[in-house]
Amino acid sequence: MLVTFDLFSALLDSRTGAGAVLDALGRQRGWSRRGTDVYDDWDRRNKQLQREVTRWRPFWQISTDALAGTLAALGLAGDPRQDAAVLLDSVGSWPAWPDVADGLRPLGGLYHVGILSNVDDAVFARTQVAQLVDDEYVLTSERLRAYKPAPVIYRRAREAARGGRHVHVATSARDVRGSVEAGLDVIRLARPGHDAPAGGPAPRHVATSMGEVAELLARIERGRRG
Repeated sequence: MLVTFDLFSALLDSRTGAGAVLDALGRQRGWSRRGTDVYDDWDRRNKQLQREVTRWRPFWQISTDALAGTLAALGLAGDPRQDAAVLLDSVGSWPAWPDVADGLRPLGGLYHVGILSNVDDAVFARTQVAQLVDDEYVLTSERLRAYKPAPVIYRRAREAARGGRHVHVATSARDVRGSVEAGLDVIRLARPGHDAPAGGPAPRHVATSMGEVAELLARIERGRRG
């Protein structure tokens, strides 16, 4: 069974990590806004640009354009290309949720464990979780040439299971809804700051920790064998 995790919300506390980096950058630039405020605006614009992709564009390019929009909208001085590079280069300092390291390792002995994320390979490789998953199942938007929540990225991810069962563990509302609508088996892993999707089909399984994810995966696997 293939088990994929969303990177930036299910595994990493991205808002805390990126917010700290943007706070430091803001002190250098003389920004009047908190780093988490800048992150929230940038993240929203990043996701909107991802939805609008019709021809492939790398994650770093989209992130740079999104930050340019954020700096302009918030009236902040900066160099979007340089500042976006600083932000993406810093992902190694973004903390994993406290239960991730101890939760992922044992799963790797039971299933094929990977990630399904809107990210470039080089950015993912810098993260704290890169060494905790099987590189064969690192399903980035760069490798799949699509961005969530487009149905095509989930279809291509499901093909990576090679006929076996694919369970996706998602946290962000758009990822939960997109993967459910694409017909995947989905576990919603509730994390602080991430609400359940409003409207649309609901996931059958909800967990509040990696321990509960492991229990649900075992239950799903037993059901498949039965």
